[in-house]
Amino acid sequence: MGRRLSMGCQIRQVFSWFLWLGAIVLAVLLGFGLWHPPSAAAAIRQLEESPGQVVYQSRQTLNDQHGNNWQTVAFKRIRSDGKASFELRVVGFPGVVELDHTQPLTLTNSLGAALTATNVSNTIFPNAAQPVGNIGQYNLQPLIAQLPATIPLKLSLPTISGETINLAVSPLLVEEWQTVANY
Repeated sequence: MGRRLSMGCQIRQVFSWFLWLGAIVLAVLLGFGLWHPPSAAAAIRQLEESPGQVVYQSRQTLNDQHGNNWQTVAFKRIRSDGKASFELRVVGFPGVVELDHTQPLTLTNSLGAALTATNVSNTIFPNAAQPVGNIGQYNLQPLIAQLPATIPLKLSLPTISGETINLAVSPLLVEEWQTVANY
C-alpha cells in the first residue's frame, strides 16, 4: 500500500514537471514572437467612386463601454488629381448618443500615450447645418504612422452630454488601418 502511494506521488511529480516545462516553452515562444495566433483576414475593400477617384476601406464593428455597437470605417480616398486623405468614420445607432462635432477624437495606447485627430464631420454633411449626431469623421492622415500596431488602442469620442464613449481597438485592426493608409 505504501509503495502505491509513493508511485502515485512520483507520477504527479513528473506530470507537474511536464506542465511547468510546457508553460516555460509557451512563454518563451510568446516572448520571442515565434508563435502567432491566427489573425483575422483583412476586410479591405476597393471602390471606384468616380472616374479616377478610388477609395480603399476597412470596416469593423467595435463595442463601447455600454455594450453598444459602433461601425468603424477607416478609408483612404485618392482623388483624380492625385491628392489623398485618410479618415476614420464612426457610426453609432441613431438616438443612442450624440457626438460632439466640435471636439477631436482622442486615441490612447495602452501605455498612456495619446494623440488627437481633428473632427472633420462637416465634410460628410456639406449641405446640413449640423452633422448627424450618431456619425463622426476624423482625420487620421497625420497620425497613422505614429500608431503602434503592436499594442491596443482606445478611441475616446466626446458626446454632447459630456460623457466620453470609449472603443477598444485591437493591434490587428490598427495594422489593417495602416495597410489601407499605405495603398
